[in-house]
Amino acid sequence: MKAVRLHRYKEKPTIDEVDEPTVKGPWDIIVKVGAAGLCRTDLHIIEGQWEPIQHPKLPYTLGHENAGWVKAVGSAVTHVAVGDTVIMHPITSCGLCPACRIGNDSHCSSSTFPGLNVDGGMAEVMRTNARAVVKLDPSLQPRDIAALADAGITAYHAVRKASNLLRPGSHAVVIGAGGLGHIGIQALKAITAAEITVVDRSEGALELAREIGADHTLLAHDNDAVAKQVLAITGGGAHVVFDYVAEHGTEALSTRILRDSGSYYVIGYGGTVSLPTIEVISREINVVGNLVGTYNDLVELMTLTAQGKVKLHTKIYPLEAACDALDDLDHGRMVGRGILIP
Repeated sequence: MKAVRLHRYKEKPTIDEVDEPTVKGPWDIIVKVGAAGLCRTDLHIIEGQWEPIQHPKLPYTLGHENAGWVKAVGSAVTHVAVGDTVIMHPITSCGLCPACRIGNDSHCSSSTFPGLNVDGGMAEVMRTNARAVVKLDPSLQPRDIAALADAGITAYHAVRKASNLLRPGSHAVVIGAGGLGHIGIQALKAITAAEITVVDRSEGALELAREIGADHTLLAHDNDAVAKQVLAITGGGAHVVFDYVAEHGTEALSTRILRDSGSYYVIGYGGTVSLPTIEVISREINVVGNLVGTYNDLVELMTLTAQGKVKLHTKIYPLEAACDALDDLDHGRMVGRGILIP
């Protein structure tokens, strides 16, 4: 089968012919990949940023946002059958550790992360496990929902965590309306009462933000000017800032536009948050980290998707054009989410 394989950091991946994965254990599920999402994390993986954390053995297959159809199952699998349409939570968890016991499977102590430390789904076929698989209505097409597997639940997870802070009369600021942010905006509209201001450097992204429910949009050009505009719109600062970029200066802007007792939710990464501790305590502001969402977050998000409240905006590429797609993502030529189709 064909697969997008990373052989060396700081070099483009290649399209290789490799053996198809097979069932090795009772909880294994083999999936015929219908679509694999592209993510800025893939760029960070190629740069080597994840090597100290995940220590993958190179070469391996990229792709951590995957959906498709069940091709084979292990002997213990009962909740899906061959032919079912499925989406995969990006983490394969054990179900037995303390984190899994309380539903915090993203912090499983013995998980694997297909696409980060084992073979992922930028391929024709992939292997996952039963705890990662969510069965879908067969009317849903993998190409329409694959990126919800990671970008979707990551964006939703942050909104879900902050939802009790976003009551009527509150104000949320979303920084970045791209692949993650445009999902976060829709989640905010679906489950909170907040007024929403969106900041982005792309006019195309801001146009999309307006289409999906943003109340105000601001073109990111100068942090001082943007901060002044946000403080005016929000009447003193945001109750919650969702930073779906968190690099290139957005992390400095975000804390400036919080009101006292506000919360800065960091979802993107790559930059550095620098805050004087006296500012943290005197203003009682919070900095909140957000990893990929839980299995239950994915189930809730798929419910919103089926109800038509969340929709991915995508650009489709064939699997063989993975490097072109990654280049488009890296250089800001992609509005919404890139999807590879085997």
